Amino acid sequence: MSKSLNVIIACGGTGGHLFPGIAVAQELKARGHQVLLLISEKKVDAQASEKYTDLRFETVPMIAKPSTFSPKMIPFLLRVWKTIAHCGKIIEREKADVVLGMGGFTSLPPVYAGAKKGLRTYVHDSNAVPGRSNLLTAKKCTKVLLGLKEAASHFPNSEVEVTGTPVRDELEKLPSREDACKVFGLDPKKQTLLVMGGSQGAQKLNELVAAGSEGSDWQVLHLAGQADFDRVSEQVKGRTGYKVLAFCQDMPAAYAASDFCIARSGASSLTELSRAGLPALLVPFPFAADDHQTANAVVYEEANAAVLRQQSELEASTISEMLVELDEAIIQAMSSAMLDLGVPDAAKQIANVLEG
Repeated sequence: MSKSLNVIIACGGTGGHLFPGIAVAQELKARGHQVLLLISEKKVDAQASEKYTDLRFETVPMIAKPSTFSPKMIPFLLRVWKTIAHCGKIIEREKADVVLGMGGFTSLPPVYAGAKKGLRTYVHDSNAVPGRSNLLTAKKCTKVLLGLKEAASHFPNSEVEVTGTPVRDELEKLPSREDACKVFGLDPKKQTLLVMGGSQGAQKLNELVAAGSEGSDWQVLHLAGQADFDRVSEQVKGRTGYKVLAFCQDMPAAYAASDFCIARSGASSLTELSRAGLPALLVPFPFAADDHQTANAVVYEEANAAVLRQQSELEASTISEMLVELDEAIIQAMSSAMLDLGVPDAAKQIANVLEG
């Protein structure tokens, strides 16, 4: 092992940034390095990170970038510079050797502060089309790490390495189907549909799935999100075999209990689906920056691991018909294709880069 490093990982804002950051932190800690994870002040970050009591987290003030010509740009830029200064103090306090950003504007200030101090700095982008914040952050990085090779052409002036997107330790070995179904009060003998809207919201998708699955032989595990939990619960009130959760603290069990998934196509969710071998109907978030979720979904559809449908063309009847048509042979073929897209050692590859 190389000498023990002090590593800062900026990974807040969404689960798509947070969970891969946690996976890298787990790998680095197992190698004897010291790690501090910087997350946003969002409730979703606090909620998702609270179970990882063996890791160190610290919040950093940051806000999403407004439109370039918005009057909000001036206060945004002032806050960016304040956050960079704040991150610089954290870097000094921690005696950091390396800074890794997992994407989004929460990554920009720590990476920028690290670069100003002459540290090795990296950013990881998990999408087929990189976000604008990562394109900006990349200019201050020693190397850009990618989840999908399709993104490489977007970084013509940076050294890039395709590492895959890492998943958390607990997803490497899923529980048995029987044990997983017990967690949610589901019947292990019945087919299970997992529904995931993603952290950016999915009110329309939630509504369509709840309507389209009514009368189906499938049971449903629906992760509706905190904001939509009450409405979805009311919509499916009285239906047997329909479990609605605002947030799931046991995703390994959720994947293990399920046969098929309806989900947004954020890169982290897709990475976890590939590690679990869970085929999916992918419905990109319609307002995602640069429509990157569609680009992600295309990669998985072309590999025959998933089906892509835009929300605008999706109806409840589409879901009803799909659930009837999905047989064991189709599910098995798609599951095999999904597994082939996984990168089992992504966290190890990233840790190797950070060790130099």
